[in-house]
Amino acid sequence: MTSLAEIWPPFGLTLTTPRLTIRPILDADIPAAVAAARSGVHEPGKSPFSTPWTELPEDELAPNMAQWYWRCRANFTPESWTLLLAIWHHDEFLGVQDIAAKNFQTLKTVGTGSWLKQSAQGQGFGKEMRAAVVSYAFDYLNAEVAESEAAAWNRQSLGVSTSLGYEPNGIFRDGWGDTVQDVQKVRLTPTTFKRPDWTLHVQGHEAFSSYLGIGHLPAGD
Repeated sequence: MTSLAEIWPPFGLTLTTPRLTIRPILDADIPAAVAAARSGVHEPGKSPFSTPWTELPEDELAPNMAQWYWRCRANFTPESWTLLLAIWHHDEFLGVQDIAAKNFQTLKTVGTGSWLKQSAQGQGFGKEMRAAVVSYAFDYLNAEVAESEAAAWNRQSLGVSTSLGYEPNGIFRDGWGDTVQDVQKVRLTPTTFKRPDWTLHVQGHEAFSSYLGIGHLPAGD
């Protein structure tokens, strides 16, 4: 029988760190993602997201999340893509780490975003999952730049960025929900990346990189 990963190669990708299993969100994972979001992601009224999706009423949150996962898959092309990765600690769903690119073959640039449920925050998981996707982007996808951004007041997110070697890349004003925020952009390259003291293990890269049109395959994968 043909597997889902054979039909859509991103489904076959798995990144493994010392504590986390990181893989694309399947439909079967959506209930766990919704439950994690409903358990709380941030203080009420203090959304760190430009689109305050976590503040939707409960009857709207679940379909909104599902539609977002489906939309990202439907719009995924080798030139422009957003890969949404579930973060698992043993059998517990902790949150989502995304990695995205536009005109990747030319720009060799990725962007990242993420969320963790509140009960998983403050334990280093945010840094570990970001380090994983950045390592994958640089070492497997041949990316040359990784970018991210956060509201200027979001010390937790910006602290993760600083700890990994990101450098400030300008501040701009943007509408976040019904407020205006100063947003700090940050930028990382393979040279400035402060690599973790562990080795990232990758499965399913060959099929995924072929789907993206990337020929490089690290030894041992």
